[in-house]
Amino acid sequence: MKHASTQSSPAGAWSAICLRHAAVCALAGLGLAISAPATAKVEGNTIILGAAVSLTGKYSTNGKNTQDGYNLAVKRVNEMGGVKVGGKAYRLKVLYYDDESTSARGAQLAERLINQDGVKFVLGPYSSGLTKAIAPVTERYKIPMVEGNGADRNLFTQGYRYMFAVLNTSDYYLRAAINLAAEEAQRAGKSPKDLKIAIAIENDNFSQDVRDGVAEDARRLGMQVVIDEKLPPELNDMSVTLAKVKALKPDILVVSGHEKGATLAVRQVSEKRIDVPMLALTHCDSAQIIEKFGKGAEYVVCGSQWDRTLRYKDRWFGTADQYAQRFEKEYHYEAPYQAAESTAAVLAFVDAFERAGSFDTEKVRDALARADLMTFYGPIKFDQSGKNVAKSMVLYQVQDGKFKVVAPGKWASSKVIYPAPTWAKREE
Repeated sequence: MKHASTQSSPAGAWSAICLRHAAVCALAGLGLAISAPATAKVEGNTIILGAAVSLTGKYSTNGKNTQDGYNLAVKRVNEMGGVKVGGKAYRLKVLYYDDESTSARGAQLAERLINQDGVKFVLGPYSSGLTKAIAPVTERYKIPMVEGNGADRNLFTQGYRYMFAVLNTSDYYLRAAINLAAEEAQRAGKSPKDLKIAIAIENDNFSQDVRDGVAEDARRLGMQVVIDEKLPPELNDMSVTLAKVKALKPDILVVSGHEKGATLAVRQVSEKRIDVPMLALTHCDSAQIIEKFGKGAEYVVCGSQWDRTLRYKDRWFGTADQYAQRFEKEYHYEAPYQAAESTAAVLAFVDAFERAGSFDTEKVRDALARADLMTFYGPIKFDQSGKNVAKSMVLYQVQDGKFKVVAPGKWASSKVIYPAPTWAKREE
C-alpha cells in the first residue's frame, strides 16, 4: 500500500511508518490486516476529505498536479479562517492514498476511505479511467464526490447523483482547434471542406472522446479525416503515423495521449521535420513541451481547461494569474490546468458545506447540485448529470516560447498563427 499526505494527519503518520518499516507497508499492500487509524468525516474542528491519486505509475505526473492542486486549496482555505458551517469555523484536511495509476487499486482504496477511514466526502482521482472505477463505489455508498480530472463524457450518462465534475468533458478538448482552422480557412477565402484532418490517439477512454469530438466537428464542417489511428500502447513511437502525415499532407494533426502523447508528438514531429499547418495536442502544459523542446514546440496548438490569462476571479485566490503566482511560489513549477481544476473541486465542496450549513451527506450533495459560483478557474454550475455547464474550454498556441490564448475569441490574448511556418522557413 502507498499512502501519503502533505498535511499533518493520520496519512502523514502512516507515511512515516512506511519509511521506517517497509515490510509493514508491503504487507498492507497485499491487503493484510494492517490499517491506518480510522478517520471520521469531521474530527473536532477539522473536515476530512479523502482522495486516491496517482502518485506512482503512468499518471504520476498528473497525479502530483492533482494532489498539489488539492493541497493548495486546503492551505488557502485554512489560512483564510476555514469553512464556516453553523456559526463555527472548520479546517480542511485531505487523507490520501496512492492508487498506483490502476483502476482496480483506485476502487479498492475508495472502499477503504469510506468503510475503514470513515470519510464521507471524496475528491476525485486523476484520469477518466480511475474516475470510472471510483464513481460506482461512491455512488453505492451515497458519498458526494467532486472531481476535476475525469472528463470522459460517458461518466455523465450513468445516472450518477453523487458525482460532480468542475471540468468540461473530453470531447470538447480539441473541437476548438477544428473550428479555428475552419475560421482561418474562410478568412483566407477557402472552404473548410477542403481541409484534411489526421488523428492519432492513445487507446484510452479520454483520448477516444477527444477523437470523437474532433471527428464530429470535422463531419459537421465537411472536412475529410484522412488518418485515424491509435498510437502504440507504450507511447514511444509514432513514426508510422508520421510517415502517412508526410505523404498525405493533412492540414491538422490531432494527437491525444496525456503528457506522454504530447511529448512524443512534439519530439518526433520536430526531429523528423514533419510539416503540418496545425499540430493540436492535449496536456501540453503538464508535458512541459516548451521547457523540453524550446523552438521545437513553437506554433503547437493546445486544448486546455484553464489558462492564467483568463479574467476569472474569486474570494479565495483572486484572479487566475494570482492563483498561478501562488501555485508557483508553493511548488516551484508553472500551474497546469490539472492543478487548477483540482483546486476548484475543493472550492466547490467549501461552497456546498457553507450553503448546506451541515455535514449531512445528503444536504451537501443537494447543495452541490445547486452550485452557482465563480472561481479563479471559471464559473461552476452543474446540470443533472453532474457536468459543469457554465465553463468553456480554451485553446492556446505556443508563440515566442509562451502559451498564448487564441480561442475563444472573447478571452484570446493573441491571434492564431495558421498555417504554421514550414521547418525550412523556421530555419532560414
